[in-house]
Amino acid sequence: MNRRDFLRPRRLASAAGQILDLVDERTRPADAGEALLLCFARRAMATTFEVVVPFDTPRANEAANAALDEIDRLEAQLTVYRDTSEVSRLNQLAPYTNLVVEDGLFELLETSARLHKESEGAFDVTAGALIKAWGFFRGPRRVPSEEERAQALERVGMQHVVLDRGGRSVRYLKLGLEINLGSIGKGYALDCVAGLLRNEWNLTSALLHGGHSSVYAIGMPPGDRGTRASGSGWSVGLRHPWDPEKSLGVVRLRDRALGTSAATYRHLEHEGRKLGHILDPRTGWPAEGMASASVLAPTAALADALATAFYIQGVDWARAYCEVHPEIGAVLLPAGDEATPVVLGQVDG
Repeated sequence: MNRRDFLRPRRLASAAGQILDLVDERTRPADAGEALLLCFARRAMATTFEVVVPFDTPRANEAANAALDEIDRLEAQLTVYRDTSEVSRLNQLAPYTNLVVEDGLFELLETSARLHKESEGAFDVTAGALIKAWGFFRGPRRVPSEEERAQALERVGMQHVVLDRGGRSVRYLKLGLEINLGSIGKGYALDCVAGLLRNEWNLTSALLHGGHSSVYAIGMPPGDRGTRASGSGWSVGLRHPWDPEKSLGVVRLRDRALGTSAATYRHLEHEGRKLGHILDPRTGWPAEGMASASVLAPTAALADALATAFYIQGVDWARAYCEVHPEIGAVLLPAGDEATPVVLGQVDG
């Protein structure tokens, strides 16, 4: 189990109809009282993105393909696995000069800088050197030496990135610093797609997700006649991170997003400890103490980023954050066989 498949596909369901299999475009006969849904899927960003819409959505095929094309465009821009991407170009040249970047990317970096500050450094998109030191980029996975870890940490820190809003430019103050948007990129892509479907295709009902860890819901599912106050919306089941027979509960999304961080099976064995792939950018070591962190937020980018921050910072810090940010909710599972889920803030509707 890793971050990309923590959400249970078979629980990505509306109150009126269940989505089955979640593979290429398909329709399913509805049981009595169930709504019929269409699902469109495409591989991108090392996972599967899916667009789920009501069966009677006008021009559903065209709208979904436009959405998935947008995902492809964003992958080409944001990935660090292609030397031709805008982010790769930034990592190559920004230590030497101010680079003007596309408006959406600049705003994403501004959001990342704000969240880095709010999270006290737990969320940091500049951890590329650290990710490589642990072999989580192209492998092999390994525990770096103390010297390697210290050298990588010298090249980590959003405070070393200068964002010039007037010129929409970026400059790195540290040679060897590398941005990796893996902890926020899929959510950002879903936000972009949601905007496209709303504004250009006039969709009022859809469920979007990337890899079953990042989800955004547009409106309510077909057949749902409830109100926001009643907790109506697309129902998403949260799977237990290591026991597929257990559930952490169900949340309902309406014009809201959910992101999950978990690292149960993607780990290294070191001195009798299991070390996961979610790194604390302040220490250079994998975060410990949490089994999973699911966050509900107004945008998928925010949900993804805060899921990482909550996973690293733990329950008490997350509780304090939610108390001053009422738009944020969370379902957290501390580490330990006897641990029970902790629900923070508003998680329905």
